[in-house]
Amino acid sequence: MATLAVAVTATAALAGCSTSSSSTDSNGHIDLTFWHGYTEADGKVLDGIVDDYNKSQDKVTIKTQVKTWDVIDDTLLTALSANKGPQIVAMPAERLPVYASKKALVNLDDFYADDKNAAEISEQAAAMETVDGAKYGVPTGFVPLSVFYNKALFEAAGVTEFPETWDEWVDAAKKLTVDQDGDGTPEQYGLALADHATVGNGVWPSLFAGNGGEIVDDSKSVIDSPENVETLEYWSKALNDDKISPTGLDGVATDKLFSSGKAAMTIGGPWMASVSTENKIDYGIAAIPAGPVAQASSGIGVSMAVTAQASTEEQKAAQDFFSYFFSKDVATEWSLGSGWPPLRTDVAAADVSSNPVVASLTDISSTTKALLPGVINSTDVLSAMDEATQKAMAGGDPKELLGSASTAIEKALKD
Repeated sequence: MATLAVAVTATAALAGCSTSSSSTDSNGHIDLTFWHGYTEADGKVLDGIVDDYNKSQDKVTIKTQVKTWDVIDDTLLTALSANKGPQIVAMPAERLPVYASKKALVNLDDFYADDKNAAEISEQAAAMETVDGAKYGVPTGFVPLSVFYNKALFEAAGVTEFPETWDEWVDAAKKLTVDQDGDGTPEQYGLALADHATVGNGVWPSLFAGNGGEIVDDSKSVIDSPENVETLEYWSKALNDDKISPTGLDGVATDKLFSSGKAAMTIGGPWMASVSTENKIDYGIAAIPAGPVAQASSGIGVSMAVTAQASTEEQKAAQDFFSYFFSKDVATEWSLGSGWPPLRTDVAAADVSSNPVVASLTDISSTTKALLPGVINSTDVLSAMDEATQKAMAGGDPKELLGSASTAIEKALKD
């Protein structure tokens, strides 16, 4: 209750943030504070880009403050209401609709309409920044979930081509599943498929989309569609009858199963490259195979926004930095440094070939879809989905489970 009271008070106070005093000095120089949660090597690359921007002109100085994503989430509203927050902030993309709904962020539609570099941002990455038809942020990361596979296990099983469709995927997984003692519990699985708490919560939305299904459409739940029922029936059979993957796995467990060499394939993000290397796995990266309707993958994203604390002059300065960030050379530098595919559509895999992981992800990035763009209460929406997928893979009735999930999602969308 105390947390709720703070949030309500902070939200009310934000209405006056636009009248906050500007950091412009008597010479017209503007200082901006930028909070971000990039705490690893990518953070050093981002700070380097900021330093280069500061040196490229003499009107604006951006000072970065590195915090964990949780700390940013816990303190942003309170800091803004006290006029002690940042003018620029980065956050996991699913949090952007929350802050936009609380009037903590500035509408950036004019930036997208007028800036030549913003015009090159990929459509789905930009969709991730859209709330109620308006854009409140820009992407700093947008990466498709992909399949990481063990090349040595593929070779041993005689699987020479990576599958392109669901049926081919399941057939390959059967060949890669090994039950040496015939006890019904394989020593090696063809696939480690999480049925709940999946990486970025994007595995099942990817599979639903592959069969033409969605979770939310036009602010209404559509998770209980016949297409989604069919998807759960298909994968329940593959896991329970063909035993190509254990049931009951979450995202962490699938990573462990793959990194231990006990699963030939898993769905993950770019960090699985380093995990595989650390565990001496010769890996490949491929797009999630196409379902009956489409080839699709949910994107994991990070957003960057201008806060309501920024004055008009500060907003213009922040947008000038955004334009610099999305210039082709800088966008390429950031892609290589962050390990995520380029955010501009005109940066090709060949442009980032010095990083094979980034190049592979760039090749398949056209399959990426924004996950629940603009949905404010996405956490509860995905929790309802999680319960349905886990119980369905455990043998529950998909139609009944998705019906219950739809009821819970409708409630979450209205809250």
